[in-house]
Amino acid sequence: MADKTTMKNRLRGILDPVVLLLMRLGVPPMAVTLAGLVLSFAGAFEIARGAFIPGALFVIVSGLCDTLDGSLARRAGTESVFGAFIDSTIDRISELACFGALIVYYASRGEGGRFALPLVIVALGGSFLTSYTRARAEGLGLECRVGLLERPERVSLIVLGLLLGAKVLFVVIACLAVLTVVTSLQRILHVRRLTARKGAPG
Repeated sequence: MADKTTMKNRLRGILDPVVLLLMRLGVPPMAVTLAGLVLSFAGAFEIARGAFIPGALFVIVSGLCDTLDGSLARRAGTESVFGAFIDSTIDRISELACFGALIVYYASRGEGGRFALPLVIVALGGSFLTSYTRARAEGLGLECRVGLLERPERVSLIVLGLLLGAKVLFVVIACLAVLTVVTSLQRILHVRRLTARKGAPG
């Protein structure tokens, strides 16, 4: 977890000049959040039609927007509970768009054989279950940031697969199908351990 935090802080440091520029221009964090959503839809469109490299680039810039909006809100002193809620909700929509595009791609092209579509669906379900288990645990007042794959890792793997071509992308999806389920189970077991402790809620 410390390594992930360090990487996030380094990325924020690299993007600081962009954050300062956006502040000077008076761009609100919500506008950056919505721009990221639009870019994720553009990426999904490209992925669905098999244009993997443009799709990957759109996904990358969308992910940068997801980092910029939070940094901008902190710098501008406009952080809010609703902003955090909308940001998390849009993250889920963006991820759904990406996986939905992969489903359209494999369904229309027939690539990847009989296993491609089931693997994408399992990866999609595992990704949402990973996010849900954390959100539900935190809603109950429990810390739940454990597990192999959080959203940044999932997005990074998909981008890597898109950039390296259809064969690598299929392998990435197969890995995501397994690892997202494993991560969900890790979080379920983590919450079980927390709630089994004396005096823990639940």
